Amino acid sequence: MPNVRMVLLKGFDGEGFVFYTNSQSAKGEELAANAKAALVFHWKSIRRQVRVRGTVEMVTTEEADAYFATRPLQSRIAASASRQSRPLDSRAVFERAMEEVKERFPGEDIPRPSHWNGYRVVPISIEFWHDRPYRMHDRIAFTRPTRDAAWAKTRLYP
Repeated sequence: MPNVRMVLLKGFDGEGFVFYTNSQSAKGEELAANAKAALVFHWKSIRRQVRVRGTVEMVTTEEADAYFATRPLQSRIAASASRQSRPLDSRAVFERAMEEVKERFPGEDIPRPSHWNGYRVVPISIEFWHDRPYRMHDRIAFTRPTRDAAWAKTRLYP
């Protein structure tokens, strides 16, 4: 079945849009089985939306390590202790797991766990939508068959 979730966009560059998550989570397992994703950025206040569709690849180990090191200490501890998307008997079980991480890594040097990775959505289509009165919306789509191909621009009916 299709699935949807919110993720925090943590970066973007000429290659794509980057977010981080536990690769053993539901979304991590879904991306491993089908490395494709869609993103939407919606700004109701300015009546704009951008939709992105593309393939997904993991960021480099260096990128993941560098970003993980910038996270607050408690967030690094939680990422290390969490078995994201798995059943949890009680909050106390998770709190105990966090305490175990603190004991194993005293201080603030919590290494990035191997299951915590970054993902880059490499776009093959990007659509810009601008709300207009009476459904006269502007829709401009840019598409390419592969990441190395040139972009083609198309205006779409609203």
